[in-house]
Amino acid sequence: MGFFDTIKGESQRNFIARADEAKGEIVYKYPEKNVRMLTQLTVDADEVALFVKDGKVEGKLGPGRHQLDTKNIPFIGRLVEGFTGGNLFIAEIFFVSTREFTGLKFGGPIGDVRDPETGLGIGTMVYGDFSIRVTEPEKLVVGLVGMGRANNAEFVSWFKSQVLKVTRDRIAELLVKKRWPLLDVTSGAYTEEIETEVIAGLKPHVDTYGLTVVRMGNFHVSIKEEDEATLKKLSKDVAYSRLAGGFQQYAQGQAMLGASEGMAKGGGGSDGALQGMGMGMGFGMAQMFANNQNQQQPQFQQQPQQPPPAAAPPADTRSPAQRLKEIKELKDAGVLSDEEYTAKRAELMKLL
Repeated sequence: MGFFDTIKGESQRNFIARADEAKGEIVYKYPEKNVRMLTQLTVDADEVALFVKDGKVEGKLGPGRHQLDTKNIPFIGRLVEGFTGGNLFIAEIFFVSTREFTGLKFGGPIGDVRDPETGLGIGTMVYGDFSIRVTEPEKLVVGLVGMGRANNAEFVSWFKSQVLKVTRDRIAELLVKKRWPLLDVTSGAYTEEIETEVIAGLKPHVDTYGLTVVRMGNFHVSIKEEDEATLKKLSKDVAYSRLAGGFQQYAQGQAMLGASEGMAKGGGGSDGALQGMGMGMGFGMAQMFANNQNQQQPQFQQQPQQPPPAAAPPADTRSPAQRLKEIKELKDAGVLSDEEYTAKRAELMKLL
């Protein structure tokens, strides 16, 4: 090291401030512990400087330029080492920003989440960003020192892991309690509710460190494309079975629908008409089979055990107008295609 480098280094030790390359960090720890008396310390407008010794915050300085002297700053007297003759004190100096930090990104796997509509366990991911503010710098520094995470990178990494953990737990809990279909969650229908729940869930975890999660943004829950296709098909089957009056009737309707499509392929000019009738024929014949089965079952039972008429499955009491509204909702949700909706609507319009 040359003579001028030595002079420069000594000069820098007489002035303490946050390093320029650390201006965007939440926590910055000054690299030197041995501080000369009468050193000038500069604290920016959006931060505080904390003096820590043996894991305890001995004092705090706000924005401005401060001359480190026991006459100006009494708590420095507790940091002075006697063997230095009062010319030196030893402490860790942390600069902690108190402004809001935005755009902190997080993300990762949630794990297998059970879809309440289909019962399938689907691998789910979540990603987004959040903003954070330090409300009690003393709590943050003591907590980080206690955890051995005294630098900004270690702190941010730890905090992102906390956000992901709480997000994972809250989404799984909401799907069970609220019975939200996973497809609705991935579409963003419940993003606002999930963000509110995650922020509330983080509060007890971060309060002890003097932190506040202000808001979340670009929040998205996603699944694989093939899983999404599987869920859409199963959701469509569930919706159809409800319209048909049950899964067995739906299966019979699908068989009739397949038969009508076969007829349409070999029917020449009547293709369009037969295809339009396909869904209506399928559901109509499925309902007829169900009624026949219900009428035949009592014949195979002894007279004393014959169930009363009230035990028969209740008839569909929904009006055609109600059913038209239901299939419109299914189409808007993406469960029914345009062709399926048109065919079913044509069938119901005949009943009006």
